[in-house]
Amino acid sequence: MTKLKIKSGDTVKVIAGDHKGSEGKVLQVLIDKNKAIVEGVNLVKKHMKPSAQNPQGGIVEKEAAIHISNLSLMTSKGEATRVGYRMEGDKKVRFSKKSNEVI
Repeated sequence: MTKLKIKSGDTVKVIAGDHKGSEGKVLQVLIDKNKAIVEGVNLVKKHMKPSAQNPQGGIVEKEAAIHISNLSLMTSKGEATRVGYRMEGDKKVRFSKKSNEVI
């Protein structure tokens, strides 16, 4: 299994596909499928059956998962970057390969 460099809570930019250029916060990472759910990106209409939580039912817009390879992490300055790992003391930290800052 590969190491995923994107975690939930990260701000990412979509770099490929129908939603190229859009940005959002990662809500959830699906490790087994190498996909992530990004807030406000890749919205799909889902037909919901009436239930106790949703007695009305109907059509709901919901975020669908995007493959990790189509996402790029954003730095604090708002630019897309690749992610690297390095040891600082005895802690392993993620850093931006573009600006060399710790994420």
